[in-house]
Amino acid sequence: MLRQVKPRTARSKRALEKRAPKIVENPKTALFLRGTTCSQVTQDALADLYAMRQTNAKRFHKKNPIHPFEDASSLTFFSEKNDCSLILFASSNKKRPSTITFARTFDYKMLDMLEFYLDTGSFRSISQFKGKKVPVGTRPLMVFAGTAFESTVPTPFTMAKSMLIDFFRGETTDKIDVEGLQHVVVVTADEPNNASTDPNDPSNKPALHLRVYLIRTKRSGQRLPRVELEEHGPRMDFRLGRVQEPDEAMLKEALRKPKTNEERTKKNISTDIMGDKIGRIHTGKLDLSELQTRKMKGLKRERDPHLLEDDDDDEGGDFAQEEPKRKRKTKL
Repeated sequence: MLRQVKPRTARSKRALEKRAPKIVENPKTALFLRGTTCSQVTQDALADLYAMRQTNAKRFHKKNPIHPFEDASSLTFFSEKNDCSLILFASSNKKRPSTITFARTFDYKMLDMLEFYLDTGSFRSISQFKGKKVPVGTRPLMVFAGTAFESTVPTPFTMAKSMLIDFFRGETTDKIDVEGLQHVVVVTADEPNNASTDPNDPSNKPALHLRVYLIRTKRSGQRLPRVELEEHGPRMDFRLGRVQEPDEAMLKEALRKPKTNEERTKKNISTDIMGDKIGRIHTGKLDLSELQTRKMKGLKRERDPHLLEDDDDDEGGDFAQEEPKRKRKTKL
């Protein structure tokens, strides 16, 4: 763990603020490392991957005695020191020749790792393909073909898909210029072999084929142009090896979205064309027998015509029995 230093200058303060967590994070930076033993073909493959992500990448050429699956402390140290959340480590040995390990970190702690075993016989670098090259910094289209990528349960192939998307996606934007879509990355997975004897053997697992194509638009005599693909390179074939799955608590924290100050949309409230606010209220089932109606004189019970006749007869008899009052005489 690096020592936390309080900034003393404005420059160091800006550097720490750049590394601080944000609501919209900066593009992920990839760090390219090599081990003590690394074949030339693996170094060429690592160089081609670095060329495709040159704007947000750092590459070290010195040898590093690192074994990621035995001790990942060195990778987390490099991640924190260089502010990189993606790490590509190339190594070669007798048991695992031509291996590229993809690793991702969260909060400068190791999140997950996956080994890609490179097929050196089918590898072709970018320099072996003649023609126009993709400008630096352009974002590619991505295509994943194969039933292995469509699994709803987390598998090494779904993890490989997630890592490749993180590697090639670049900066997150809400608008894309169509003229900037000049190449496409196609990753194809072979169909799994159900008759394999040992499923843990990498040679029995389906192979991944990574291809990069240039997008050519030509005249077609119609409104839409004719699209053609021209292979750009690199051409890589992989088989998946060892996997370190992410911790559930760390993965949940990594996928958590922070709360923003934006006003949330309120349910059942809308605005019409005139700008008036309209609200919708949902009520339960009403009991109309207990409904309170408006009190009117015409609805009173004593207004029944039969009751009124009886009342008139009683009032008439009372007036007939009353005697008239005598007037007092006044003396003049």
